[in-house]
Amino acid sequence: MALSLVLYVSIFLIFLCYKLYHRLTAKLPPGPWPWPVIGNLFDIAPVRFRCFAEWAQIYGPIFSFYLGSQLNVVVNNAELAKEVLKDNDQNLANRFRTKPLDNVSKNGMDLIWADYGPHYVKVRKLCNLELFTPKRLEALRPIREDEVIAMVENIFRDSNKPCNKVKVDEQGEELKAIVTNGIKIGGKLNLGEFVPWLRWVFKDDNNALEAQDRRLDKFTRIIMEEHTIARKKTGETKQHFVDALLTLQKEYDLSDDTVIGLLWDMITAGMDTVAITVEWAMAELVKNSRVQQKVQEELDRIIGSNRTINESDISKLSYLQYVVKESLRLHPPTPLMLPHMAGNNAKVGGYNIPKGSMVHVNVWALGRDTNIWEDPLQFWPERFMKEDVDMKGHDYRLLPFGSGRRVCPGTNLAINLVTSMLAHLLHHFVWSLPIGVEVEDVDMMESPGTVTYMQTPLHVVPTPRLPLHLYTHVQ
Repeated sequence: MALSLVLYVSIFLIFLCYKLYHRLTAKLPPGPWPWPVIGNLFDIAPVRFRCFAEWAQIYGPIFSFYLGSQLNVVVNNAELAKEVLKDNDQNLANRFRTKPLDNVSKNGMDLIWADYGPHYVKVRKLCNLELFTPKRLEALRPIREDEVIAMVENIFRDSNKPCNKVKVDEQGEELKAIVTNGIKIGGKLNLGEFVPWLRWVFKDDNNALEAQDRRLDKFTRIIMEEHTIARKKTGETKQHFVDALLTLQKEYDLSDDTVIGLLWDMITAGMDTVAITVEWAMAELVKNSRVQQKVQEELDRIIGSNRTINESDISKLSYLQYVVKESLRLHPPTPLMLPHMAGNNAKVGGYNIPKGSMVHVNVWALGRDTNIWEDPLQFWPERFMKEDVDMKGHDYRLLPFGSGRRVCPGTNLAINLVTSMLAHLLHHFVWSLPIGVEVEDVDMMESPGTVTYMQTPLHVVPTPRLPLHLYTHVQ
């Protein structure tokens, strides 16, 4: 027994000495000491970006930690973010993929999780030249406007008859279940992902992953087949993404795996993040009635009360755009961005970043940096009247959509859709908290995961403020 204890202690001390020697000689960023085998896996709080912001107060704006033997580096201010995303853009443009992400991306055959290289350049070109062009987005505008108006009608109907439940078709329910389950699986820090020889221990997680993969693949192929059959019957090519991808598949030499991966990129990156951003903005607006009233005064002045909004009105609603920007500053939907991986050795903040390291940009911390923002915890859209900070990847103080080679290709669409949804919600309704609920009662904590759902879903009460005929959804 004593011999075993001596052996374990010796191994532990040798491990610590090796890590100390490696950190000092390699000049890695400082950080918490890792445990043997597991690294710092169990030191990290569930809401990682908040945990990392706290660690930055201890170790400095750049620090490192280990998941198993995998080195991770986190940067927490705008200067270091610029070094990662601009100065070292190409060196740090790869992706680290866990097993769940390998599955959903078909081994990096999509856009979001692809390593930087010829495949990434090809699918990025497809997105920029085909899927997110002004012409394509304009063609899709009637669909977006129709769906937003349908949302308003559903809210109006439910506010009058709250017992009515909105019916979702079978495919809609399946889509929702797949996305929800995928976020649950992908958001877990699984020891087996970072210590591969322990993966067999996590049998239940492995089985759940395989079942999710089969379910996703089956659902996607059904949708693709439906669209293929519809095109053969009508001879028409519709403007939405599914048909666009299928008709461009041969021209861009895309495999089925790439088409499926890209479709799920559009769904996960375009659906959840928009909904999350709108919910956080609405939470801030019910907590700050002054701001809500000011938005509605702008809407009444520019739109009036005799018609509904269309997307061409958005550019005229400057204060609403400040509200969107302020909400994204405080509540970026992907607060740690998606992890970059070093394809080559790099240097950030004077420290070495070895090839193969994961690099995280704490966007949540950038938006709350007291060295940059006046009263950063205050929801104050007027700050952008003083200085119109870019949020499309050119100003490293505000990076809700990333920057550099990995910047989100759908940035303009996302901003437009969020602003349109908020405009309709605030034009049609006054929003308040339920009776008995105070502003202080609104839970502004995030759920753990890659994207920032509210820990407690927002409950608010809508009161119509326009003539009744403007709540009717005309097909």
